[in-house]
Parts: sequence; C-alpha cells; structure tokens
Amino acid sequence: MCGIVGYVGSNEAADFLLEGLRRLEYRGYDSSGVVTAQDGTIDVKKTAGRVESLSQLLKTSPARGGVGIGHTRWATHGPATDENAHPHLGGDQIVALVHNGVIENYRGLKEKLLERGYEFCSDTDSEVVAHLLAYELRNLSDDVNESIDPYAPLIVAVQNMLTQLQGTYGLAMVFRDWPEVIVTARLGSPLVLGVGDGENFIASDGSPLAGRTEKIVYLADHEIAIVTADTIRVIHRDQGDVRHDIKVLDIEAADIDLGRFDHYMLKEIFEQPETVRNALRGRLDRDEATAVFGGLNLSAQQLQSVQRFVLTACGTSWHSALVGEYMIENLARIPVEVEYASELRYRNPPLSTGTLLFALTQSGETIDTLAALREMKRKGHPTMSICNVVGSTIAREADGGIYLHAGPEIGVASTKAFTAQCVVMSLLALYFGRLHHLSYEAGLHIIDDLEKLPEQVETALATHDRVRQIAEKYADRNNFLYLGRQYNFPAALEGALKLKEISYVHAEGYPAAEMKHGPIALVDEQTPSVFIVPQSAVYDKVLANLEEIKARGGPVIAVVDDEDSRVTEVADDVIVVPAVSDFLQPIVASVPLQMLAYHIALIRGCDVDKPRNLAKSVTVE
Repeated sequence: MCGIVGYVGSNEAADFLLEGLRRLEYRGYDSSGVVTAQDGTIDVKKTAGRVESLSQLLKTSPARGGVGIGHTRWATHGPATDENAHPHLGGDQIVALVHNGVIENYRGLKEKLLERGYEFCSDTDSEVVAHLLAYELRNLSDDVNESIDPYAPLIVAVQNMLTQLQGTYGLAMVFRDWPEVIVTARLGSPLVLGVGDGENFIASDGSPLAGRTEKIVYLADHEIAIVTADTIRVIHRDQGDVRHDIKVLDIEAADIDLGRFDHYMLKEIFEQPETVRNALRGRLDRDEATAVFGGLNLSAQQLQSVQRFVLTACGTSWHSALVGEYMIENLARIPVEVEYASELRYRNPPLSTGTLLFALTQSGETIDTLAALREMKRKGHPTMSICNVVGSTIAREADGGIYLHAGPEIGVASTKAFTAQCVVMSLLALYFGRLHHLSYEAGLHIIDDLEKLPEQVETALATHDRVRQIAEKYADRNNFLYLGRQYNFPAALEGALKLKEISYVHAEGYPAAEMKHGPIALVDEQTPSVFIVPQSAVYDKVLANLEEIKARGGPVIAVVDDEDSRVTEVADDVIVVPAVSDFLQPIVASVPLQMLAYHIALIRGCDVDKPRNLAKSVTVE
C-alpha cells in the first residue's frame, strides 16, 4: 500500500527519490522519507505529512549521495508521526531500510531484540526488521567468505533475517559499510527494478520509472536482488542465483501527467471512451460473431466444459464482477458466484469440477485477491485474471488472463478500470454465450452494441456541466441513497462507493425494490436518492420505487436515457445519458455518477486524488 523508490548511480539519488515519491502519492500515505549512503555515513530525512513537506525539508537539509531509498508510509502500526515514518535505522546506524507490508510476528522478535539491548524509536513493525538485520550482520559466522563474493555478508545476513519473518514484505535496504549497493527482497508486496545505463532504479510499481528507463525486472516472491550502478543480481530463496528476465515498461511519462486536467480522477473519467476502445481492440470477431482472447490458455473444448464461474475481487472490482454475473448468466446461461476475495480466502466453499475462477483486480497486487486465487489453484481449479497492470503478481500467477489495457490509473478512486472491467465481462459473456446457446445473429447484435459503446460513453461525458450544477445543489447533504435494479444495481453500489471514497459523505447502494424493506426509513427532505432508471424490462417497477421516495418528501436525482419521457416529470433533477442495451447500461450510467462524486468532493474541499485513509494498491490485510 505504501510506496518504495531507490536509486544507484552517479547522480544525486535524492532527485530521483523525491520525483518518484511524488509519482507514488496516489497509492495513499501519511508520511514520507529518504535515506542516502555516502562516505561511510547513512543520512535519513523523514517527516509526517505530504511529500511536499519532505521536499521542503530537503531544501534546508539536503541528502547527498548517489545511493538512496525513499518511502511513503500508510500507517499500520503506530500513528502518522515523524518517528514512525520510514526509513528506519538498525543497530548503530549500520543499516537503513524501507518496508511495505506487515510483519505478523514482530512483537516476539521485538522482545528478543530488546533483551539483546536494541533500542526502539518507533511503534512500527518495520523498525524490528531493521534491528534484526543489524543483529544478523553483527553475528555472521566465520565461514562467510568476502574474498569469493564481496556481498556475501549482505546476502547471508538478509537471508537469515528473512527466515525469521512471518507476514508480507517489500524491502529495500542500504548499508553503511557497503555504500554502493541496495539490497531488495520481496514476499507478497511488489517490487520492480529499472535497468539504466550506469544507473539502476527500484520502485514498488512502474510509475516512478517512466521516462527514466524502458527496461524493467519484476521481482517474484522469495527473491532478493543485489543492485549496484552497473549490475543487478537476483537470488531465489530455494534456487540460488536465477536469471532475471528484462521486460519492457509499458508506461510513458505522458501517461502519468495531468495534461489539461486539474486532477487525475477527472482525467481518467474523460479517458474512458479510449479505455473502452482499448478493451475492445482486437477482441471482436464478426465472422464468428464472438469475442477473441489471446491469453486464456485453455482450449475451446476445456472452456466449453466450464459449468460454473466464481468471480472474486475487492472494492470497485467486486462491483464490476457483479455486473459480470448479470451478463454471463443472462447471455451465456452459466451459473456465476461473486465472492469478496477477503472472504473467499478463508471460506471453504464446495466447488465442483468444472468451476473456473476469475480474479478481478486493477493493480494485480491486491493481497486478498491474490490469496484467494492461490487457494483456488491449490484446490485444483483453473484460475484466470482480469487485470490492468502487465507483469503484476496476479497476472503472472494465474493460469491465464485478460489485460484491461486501460493505461495507468493514478486516482485512488477507480473509474476507467471499472469501465474496462465491465467491458471485458461483456466480452466474456459473449464468448461463452457463443460456446453454448447464443445464436450467430444474437452475437452480431451484441458486437454491434459494443462497437457503438465508445461514442456513447463520449456522449455521457457531455453531462459534465449538468452534473456539476446538481453537485452544487446537494454538496452540503451528508447522506445519499443510490438505487437501481438488475444490471444497474451494481452501478448503484459503485456510485455510492465513489461518493464515500472521495467526499467522505455517507452513501448506500440498494436494489430499488429493497427500499421498502428497511432503508426507506432513512428518506427525508435532506437525503437525496440517486436513481439509475434507463429504459429496461424493469423500467416501470423502478419508476414505482421512485414514486415511493417522492411520496415521502425525498429529493430524487435520476439518471435516465434519452428515450425517457416519464421520469423527467417526477424527479427533481435529471441526468440524460444515451440509450444502450440493458447489459451496457452500468457502463454508461456510471460516468455521470463518477462526475457527481468528483464535483461534490471538490465543493466540500476534499483531496480528490488522495482521499484520506485510502490506498490505491491494497497489499496488506
């Protein structure tokens, strides 16, 4: 959840570290810091608050040296204070490290270190790792031979330290007595190495490396990397030295620039027409009236034998999985179960032969989703990923998968990744529908609908000014209800989540008919209800639910399509989007709901791209 950067080279490390930390701000954090190694000293600068506070500190007290690591912390152990900020020093300042993840057995380790005379300056589990590493360095056995391998003491000490840790970690470490090297280690928390010319880089994802290098190395679990300015050496816990594959970084500097927009969230909302095009590109086959995927890695015969889907995800991805449930069951007539990944990993559901798991994730690093995928693999079920980040852990560990091709999503509140996931789910519904009962003509009709979708999303974006006016009217309200039925129930959940995430306004999503089973008690003139009510098979039913709210004095904001003539006479405020087929309504309807959350958050003075307490990539339980 936190961010890590590192630099080894002939330039000042702090320049890259500060720039990299700014690019990682989207991940969510509450403090930041850097450490550089030079001339036998380790220099730590850290502070609670935003990276800008660290920048001001470095102006008055520079951190010099060509080797350094930096960190943005999202608090897990101890509050956001200068003392709890990373980096942490170990021993008599012989080592400094930054850490993503959680060390589950830190209390027992800390007690042993206290008995050995180590003093602690923070409440964190990470400082325990620093002191433990210092202890292992001080107590190396005599058979560690530096003449054969100059970094043998570091490798042995790090390996000895790692064997004692329980939990997850992404670690970057610098050493007083080896000032030319950074050592990294990974288990459950991502790390990427950037390969340069006379310099090398470290980051927790690819965004800090954009514009610096196009060559990257993904570290896998249980791997350690020894990184100098000219070399990268990777060692696996069980296999020793391993050959590392160099991949191409698929992020350009322009992808993570704001351009003409004030916030990443707004930029990503307006990128959604192109997001839809990218998700569809090369995946529609008119000759066979079906969808085409290159990465499922199962034969048509194997896929045809699938009798049940389990879709697992967290947060926004869980909502897109719900959309997928409606799509697949309706178009392909295959039973679908949608599971919270955090629950699935600890449940023991009866899953029969013929069950196929899809793990949905933007980052590809969500720890709960990864654990659920691993559990299903262990039980022998084929696993697929629907993921945005190429080379991410979930993408690598799944048996096959589909990339979203949505481009980097920087805003913490997901927008274009949700849209892309829904598009991919529609393609899967089409594909499996054609494997079973769906006719050629029906498949062509679906393809026709999908090909029109980018322009329809573009049209939905034209509601921007109208949505802003509605936001100004209701921004002072502290409770919202979001209501929809069938395909639009997940859209209601997602709209409510967006408002909660970035404006800190309480909002709940429900199936519209469920209102009278309890939530209708919340309705009053201060509680707006947002209805998603385009033309559909349940249009009259939703309109009746809307009337129930109006009868009790509740304000109604309605998202309708351009064929509507009845809701506009009843609702207080109306947002008009293009008319689309039922299965695509959640995609088009979500666009104004994203903008509504954005503008309410702005008016209320919230930090849209970096909402409090949240992180983009959730790599801890």
